This record gives sequence, C-alpha cells and structure tokens, in this order.
Amino acid sequence: MNIEYFVFFFFCGLGPLACMAYYLGRKKGKALLREDGAAPLSQPDIYGWYTLVRMILPVLGVFVLAFFLQLFDVITVPGILLILGAFIAALAGIALALKQIHPRLRARQRLERFIYGLLFLAAVISILTTIGIVLSVIFEAVKFFQVVSIWEFLTGTEWSPDTAFLQGAERSGEEAAQPHFGSLPIFAGTFMITFIAMCVAIPVGLFSAIYMSEYASDSVRAAAKPALEILAGIPTVVYGFFAAITVSPLVVNFANAFGFEADYTNALAPGLVMGIMIIPFISSLSDDVIRSIPQSLREGSLALGLTVSETIKHVLLPAALPGVVSAFLLGVSRALGETMIVVMAAGLRPNLTLNPLEGMTTVTVRIVDALTGDLAFDSLETLSAFALGLTLLLITLILNLISTIVIRRFKQKYE
Repeated sequence: MNIEYFVFFFFCGLGPLACMAYYLGRKKGKALLREDGAAPLSQPDIYGWYTLVRMILPVLGVFVLAFFLQLFDVITVPGILLILGAFIAALAGIALALKQIHPRLRARQRLERFIYGLLFLAAVISILTTIGIVLSVIFEAVKFFQVVSIWEFLTGTEWSPDTAFLQGAERSGEEAAQPHFGSLPIFAGTFMITFIAMCVAIPVGLFSAIYMSEYASDSVRAAAKPALEILAGIPTVVYGFFAAITVSPLVVNFANAFGFEADYTNALAPGLVMGIMIIPFISSLSDDVIRSIPQSLREGSLALGLTVSETIKHVLLPAALPGVVSAFLLGVSRALGETMIVVMAAGLRPNLTLNPLEGMTTVTVRIVDALTGDLAFDSLETLSAFALGLTLLLITLILNLISTIVIRRFKQKYE
C-alpha cells in the first residue's frame, strides 16, 4: 500500500473514531449523573478521556507488534491488514471502556496513571535517543581511530584528507601523497569564529537585556523586545548572504584602509554576523531571568541608598548569574554548531592562524563536506567526520560541566 493512502486512511479513519470515543464516554458519564443511587466518582469529561485512552492503547499495541514482527523478519504485515487490525483494536477498546464505565469506576486515577506513564515514556525516549546518538558517533569514530592515532588527530597541524580514498582502493604507494588528519587547524577556526561571535553577542545581548528590564518603559519594551527577537527567526542562509555580500567586503575595505591585507573569505565577517544572530538568544533569556528576581531586592537596595546602576551591579546581576551563564552557554553552543554562515563567508580551507582576516573553517563545515561527497561511507575521509563530531561533543560536554559548576557555586535561593 502506498504511504499516502496509509496516512489518509489512518487519520481520516481513526480521527473521527477518537472523537466518537470521547463523545460516547462523556455521554455515558452524563447518564450516570442522572441515574438514582451513588454519584459517580468522576466527571463526564473524565469518562470521555478514559474511553479515548482505552481506544488508543490497543491501537498502539497493534503497531508495536507489527513493528517488532517486521524488525525481526518474522512476517511482513501488509498495510491494509495493519489498518484493519488498528480499526478492530480501536472498536474493541471503545466497547470495553464503555462496558467498564460505572459509578464506582475510578476513571480519574486510571487516567492520571496513563499520563504518568506517558510522561515517563517521553523521558525514557529522550534519554535513549541521547545515548543512541552518542553511541552511533562513538562506534564510527573508533573505526577512524583504528587507522589514525588520537594523538596525531588532536595535535596535527595539517588537514588534507583528499588522498584518503587511495588507501581504500589499495592504490597508495610511496609516490602518492599521504592523507593528513590533523584537526588542530579546524578547531582553531571553530574557536576563533566562536570567540568573535561571543565578543559581539555577550555584551550587546546582556546590555540590551539590562536596558529592557530595568530602564525601558513598558511601551519601549513592548516594541523593542519583539523587534530584537525577530533576529532569531531569520534563516541562517540569509545571515550567510549578509556576511558574504555586505560584511566581508566592509571588513576587507576597512582593513585595507589601515594597511592590512584581508581575504574576502575571512573569519572576522562570519564571526560578527554570527554574533548578531546570537544576540536575541542571550538578550531574551537574560531579560527573563533579570525580571524574575523579586522586586523586594530592588526596593531594599534602593532603600539602602544604592543607585539603580549599583543595584544592577551588586544585587541583580549576582542573583541572575546562573540564568545569565546558561544564556551564554546556549549562545556558545549555537555558535559551535553553525555551518551556513561559515561556509558562505569563511570558506572551506583549514588554516592554523591567529589572524581573523584570513580564511578559516570550522568543525561542522568539515563534517558536512565529508558526509556530502561521493566517497564510500566506510572511507577514511568519511569516518573523519565522526571523529570530529565526537571531539566536538566532548568539548560541549566539558563546557556544560564548567557551566554547571559555576551555576552551583553562585546559585542563591530567595524566599
């Protein structure tokens, strides 16, 4: 069966059936209220949701059973048979739920247990997904490190994997150029561009948050905050165009005016534009954190004779530090994972330099470049993407640990 027909029959069939289940359960719940005798333990709406849940559970059971049967190659369930089984299970669930509805049924408690199980399942899925992502990266990175030493990968200063395919084809000889997988230039470019971005985003974002939360009037704040948050909705490819077409030529002209040489694919332009892109993340979160501080702290500080600026410096910012640090960390993570702006404005050349006016590249750009080529998936150049991803994952983990330590050290509770 075509997937379009499957989706159509599934939603157009089970959707009205779900509405019918809720309606019938609610109707029977109302009938219990009109009967003489003991009052029901739940409201009619609860009985409606109870019937709906009892309809959904067997349907999910049918799909889970079909999934595992096909996963272990026991049998391939046809689409029409799967839909038919889901409808039969739904009707059986509705009939069983309506039969169970009586005045002494604790439908509310059963519904709450279902919600608890649903929330627990969501948490487990999130954890298992994270573990699966980490393991998938580790398994492929191990294959890479079996050929290239970790020390060479972390301390090497040359990244030239273009001839790696010769080794896979057993055509590498003494006269052939040997591939090099020194990741130091790539991570140097990543940290350089991230550092430039944060030098722009942190002061501008934090100062704008302080202004909007402590100085701006309600009318100014109502206009300024949505205008600032519009930056977060602009696609990164548009930022890339802006960096390549507008900012990069300005950087080159500005550098030439002072007698410096600058490439049109330089690290400074994407760093500046990336910082502009990150401003709304830091500003919005910092503003919400600062405004959540109890008003009594402001009033107490002002009553003791401190000015508004002194109150911000000595009271509000220390109290808001955990949330502000979290906003900064979010900005750093956003900068580390950005790709399009770097591709369009900084280029693809690994370059180990401290000069931001030269072209550089980042980890994410090299990962995309390695995985979008026509090489075999098990080639050394392709596997290098997983090694870069694993290293970037560890760096992000270290940053999270550092931020957690900072937050726990400076966190204070206000009653």
